[in-house]
Amino acid sequence: MGSKKFAVLLCAEDSDYVKKLYGGYFGVFVQMLGEEGETWDMFKVSKGQFPEDNKIGEYDGFVITGSSNDAHGNDLWICKLVVLLKKLDAMKKKVLGICFGHQILGRALGGKTGRATSGWDIGVTQVHLQSSKIFASLKMPTFLSVIECHQDEVFPTIYTTSNLKISISMSEIWFRSGSSLQKWKL
Repeated sequence: MGSKKFAVLLCAEDSDYVKKLYGGYFGVFVQMLGEEGETWDMFKVSKGQFPEDNKIGEYDGFVITGSSNDAHGNDLWICKLVVLLKKLDAMKKKVLGICFGHQILGRALGGKTGRATSGWDIGVTQVHLQSSKIFASLKMPTFLSVIECHQDEVFPTIYTTSNLKISISMSEIWFRSGSSLQKWKL
């Protein structure tokens, strides 16, 4: 079996700070998620750069980044991203959505996205993790401190995919693995 191959679907411009520290957001995700021997590619989807349809099967997984755009918007690149995510789901590809990424993934899988009814969430919140068979082999902390800065959300929905997907929506984290739907309260 060859080395694993992943793609970052970049949905934002690199800030000067992140460019200086990591070489850009792509560097952040590769440093955080990458392992030795893996290949990582980047597609600036917010600039219209998407993987070719005949190449997406080569990837083991995809990471969708945050964005200052709205996941419920209808910019051309956002609509193309929704179409791509539907293809990835049909192919049973692993997809990790972070911030905007989880919102656009929720939209692509049939969820509703929009402005949060409670308004802006800004600050640090603690995510308390409960034990789960899925993560039993991992050394997981009992909680994570997560920086929040968003005004949009994915309204609760049940996803119909068999891949593991995580969706953080206001006060809950939902994930699905096979036919098992799990929920963590924050």
